[in-house]
Amino acid sequence: MNARAPRHVRCVSLVVLLTLCGCTPIAGYEPHDGDIVFHTSRSSQSLAIQLATKSPYSHMGIVYLRDGKPFVFEAVQPVKLTPLADWVERGERGRFVAKRLRDADARLTVETLRKMRAVGEQLAGKDYDPYFEWSDDRIYCSELVWKVFERGAGVELGELQTIAEFDLSHPAVQAKVRERYGDNVPLDEIVVSPAAIFDAAELETVYER
Repeated sequence: MNARAPRHVRCVSLVVLLTLCGCTPIAGYEPHDGDIVFHTSRSSQSLAIQLATKSPYSHMGIVYLRDGKPFVFEAVQPVKLTPLADWVERGERGRFVAKRLRDADARLTVETLRKMRAVGEQLAGKDYDPYFEWSDDRIYCSELVWKVFERGAGVELGELQTIAEFDLSHPAVQAKVRERYGDNVPLDEIVVSPAAIFDAAELETVYER
């Protein structure tokens, strides 16, 4: 005779099963290779980025599945893969948004994803770039996503801007700018922000919490 397991035991068993099969325990979100995730970072520069770009989203990365398990390829210190659950936990209140190319099934083929990963491998291990320079010597989060998609998939996500185009008027932004650059702010430096990629017309929201 097979007795039915108590509800709490069944729930624990389900979580274990999801972990073993590599499924995400985040209810309602089914991660796909090439998804882009955004959250509000709790880093020391997060507020300044939010104010300068007029967006709550100050950090982002690309979702990849490895052996069925979801990771986020992100530019922190250094550029690396982070388990999705850990990445979500680092954000404010565990909230995040996942976006996907509108035509992802057609554009993110196995070969395209391979090329994207190859581009990423060239940047993996690079130091984080606190100066937001448009070079491959050091990399910041939205720059990483933009370059992986442009070089690997031929997709340019978000409008490239200069530092001068951001709102630098708030005291918190000015303090961070002085900390980074002193009196020599590179106003003509090309940058791409998380906000710009978030608003890219090529993307659609597939999950938000």
